[in-house]
Amino acid sequence: MKGPLALSIGWRFYRARQSNSFISFISFASTAGIALGVAVLIIVLSAMNGFERELEQRLLGVISQADVVGVNEPIADWRAVEQTALQIEGITAAAPFIRMQGLVQKPGGFQGLAVVGIDPEQEAKVSTLSQFMSPETWQSLSEDDNHIVLGESLLKKLGLEVGDTLALYVQDLDPEHAGSLRAAKSHRFVVSGVYRLGGELELTTAYIPMRYAANILNLHQGVTGVRISVTQVFEAPAKIRELGYALNQSVYISDWTRTQGHLYQDIQLVRTIMYLVLVLVIGVACFNIVSTLVMAVRDKASEIAILMTMGLSRLSVMGIFMVQGALNGLVGCALGGVIGIATAINLSAIARDIEQLLGIQLLSADVYFVDFLPSELHMADVSLVIATAFVMSLIATLYPAWKASRIGPAQALAGR
Repeated sequence: MKGPLALSIGWRFYRARQSNSFISFISFASTAGIALGVAVLIIVLSAMNGFERELEQRLLGVISQADVVGVNEPIADWRAVEQTALQIEGITAAAPFIRMQGLVQKPGGFQGLAVVGIDPEQEAKVSTLSQFMSPETWQSLSEDDNHIVLGESLLKKLGLEVGDTLALYVQDLDPEHAGSLRAAKSHRFVVSGVYRLGGELELTTAYIPMRYAANILNLHQGVTGVRISVTQVFEAPAKIRELGYALNQSVYISDWTRTQGHLYQDIQLVRTIMYLVLVLVIGVACFNIVSTLVMAVRDKASEIAILMTMGLSRLSVMGIFMVQGALNGLVGCALGGVIGIATAINLSAIARDIEQLLGIQLLSADVYFVDFLPSELHMADVSLVIATAFVMSLIATLYPAWKASRIGPAQALAGR
């Protein structure tokens, strides 16, 4: 025999398990269960990674990662805010905006709409919004005309097309009594284009040229707020708080965790729950290893007794059955890893093919911030899943292996 004795005999027992068809079936079931659990867990974690990536690149690239807004008056010198912000490590850029709330008429009533006035040249520093609309639409926001860019979902909901005119009712602030609301005033806008991002943002947010927004609110100088872009999105709360303390003007501070943080928390919650559930599935499959080895011990009792009379130690007997059970786990982990990796890499294409085949849409852009199933494979996740499954399968071998080492050679041979 080549190699360690326990390893060699364990390998021979594993190869010879087909001699008992029932034991062979239970062994196959345990291997298949581990493979299925490992594959599904890798696929689920890859999908969660994909959602996190899209959340950061798509949604957090468009909405404000952090912003400061004037409390009782506009921010008169946003350039000063920008200079202060850029002195803070971790803040990469700043851009002004003018935000107002409006009502747009739709079939059956009105809908609230957040209207944001932006300067495309400055906005490009802190946002990827231009990637979700045509160059012509993006350029229309740099003009002083009454152009408005709507989300594609809202455009369909309103029954409009690009080039149509819509009436937007915006609050009219009394310049003589700052902050007091007189009446909603109607403003006519021409739909110059649409942006396609998906999710709730398409239904609730529209963009107009910042200079035109300033004319509506009579802001001849100043802006309502300044958007901030940070290097690490998860550091946004700390960075915007540091900026707020550094400013001389009273401002409201906000960051993406207050507006969209629930999405990230939902992703993490689903990841944790799915991980626990699928680890339990792998655990159930590992119980089959216990059953397989218990029956294998009974089937090989006489062979074990002969080996023990020849001087094989009880520790080596344990090693034989631990090797046999570990091989089940190892094969299951290998198969599950290959299937899981191959599926995770092609998950988006597979989901798209299923949608085309069944004529359904798995993810609706009107509900989620993406309209496709994203996937991003991390080898660290693969390693963790395979290591967890293998360790669980190894633990499952301990009791049957220990029982095998307790066999009395005389009793086993007498009962043969």
